[in-house]
Amino acid sequence: MTIHLERRPEPLLRRLVGAILRQQREDQGRTLRDVAQDARVSIAYLSEVERGRKEASSEVLAAVCRALGLRLVDLVGTAHAQLARAEGRVVVDLTTPAAVEGAGAGRELASVTTLTARADVAAPVGRVGDAVLLAA
Repeated sequence: MTIHLERRPEPLLRRLVGAILRQQREDQGRTLRDVAQDARVSIAYLSEVERGRKEASSEVLAAVCRALGLRLVDLVGTAHAQLARAEGRVVVDLTTPAAVEGAGAGRELASVTTLTARADVAAPVGRVGDAVLLAA
């Protein structure tokens, strides 16, 4: 007997990236016109990228990230975290400092988002407190 696990289709990367860029822009209270001008791309093109209808080149993504005050690694990291969460993987963000009670003056630890891990997806590679780090 063969067991088939139902798997949701993965989102298209261009849609995921576009949604992240739009959210960042809106969080900053900026207009398409403002960001497009700073990134030196057309408003129409940036709109298409944000809606996931255009696959932006790495040069365009870098320019839009600069215009938003983001690093490309932040964009890619956010996309990775969203994809991992969609699959029920554990996501550990070691770049986000979070004050931890009892950590001591001037000491911070990275924030950890613990989600239900699937044993068949990844092997443990380490631990941070009670969280298990998994290889993606």
